[in-house]
Amino acid sequence: MKILSPRDITAAAADAGAAKAAFTASDTPRLLTSAAMAGAYISLGAILSLTLGFGFPELTAGNPGLQRLLSGLSFPIGLMLVVVLGAELFTGNNAVLIPSMVSGRHGSRLTLLNWVLVYLGNCVGALAFTYFMVYLCGLTSSGPWHNAIIGIAEAKVSMGWWTVFLKGVGANWCVCLAVWLALSGKTLIDKIAGCWWPVMAFVVLGYEHSIANMFFIPLGMMEGADVGVLQSITANFIPATLGNIVGGALLVGAVNSYLQLKKRP
Repeated sequence: MKILSPRDITAAAADAGAAKAAFTASDTPRLLTSAAMAGAYISLGAILSLTLGFGFPELTAGNPGLQRLLSGLSFPIGLMLVVVLGAELFTGNNAVLIPSMVSGRHGSRLTLLNWVLVYLGNCVGALAFTYFMVYLCGLTSSGPWHNAIIGIAEAKVSMGWWTVFLKGVGANWCVCLAVWLALSGKTLIDKIAGCWWPVMAFVVLGYEHSIANMFFIPLGMMEGADVGVLQSITANFIPATLGNIVGGALLVGAVNSYLQLKKRP
């Protein structure tokens, strides 16, 4: 199959970023709705990842890599839905608004405004899906999943601040590379393949994705994890979010803009 060149991929990202900036300026209600859907899509991937990854304890007890692999194979459905359906995801937008901004198609104000509004929308969508479609449905009320989600939530707030930050860098580096790969192709199979492998990698490696954590930590709290709201914000969401911005905006958006959009001699 024929794919776009690296320069054309970055140009496509700049076009997408310019469209997102215009969307931010013109229609806040639809932007927030799209962002809420993206939060729900990521949470759908997260519950599937949790269900499969921790659903075979007799197989994974002595093979921890197998548990991570099962989780990683199933989680990418969230980003696939975001990319194919055009939803607004904070972590993906960290990268795509950079090429359009450095090309002069919009300013930093619209970039930051998009990130803030989409982050809030993602949070609403993730929390709503988690409460109504997972907690109230009892998907993690019993079996291995109940203890698993409690352990996940408590582990996510017990790491050091810099550890979470660096894991946040790694997570969104992978996610935004997945977005770049998805931009390289035109068919559904192209986009699914582009999303799958880098996202699987970040899950298997245990990196920290702020929007996914809007599912994992709140669900753990709902199921009885010893985690407070302020603790979750300061110990995980802040460093993971900042790391995600660095991983996406700097390592993907800015680096590829410099390499591919700058005029060559």
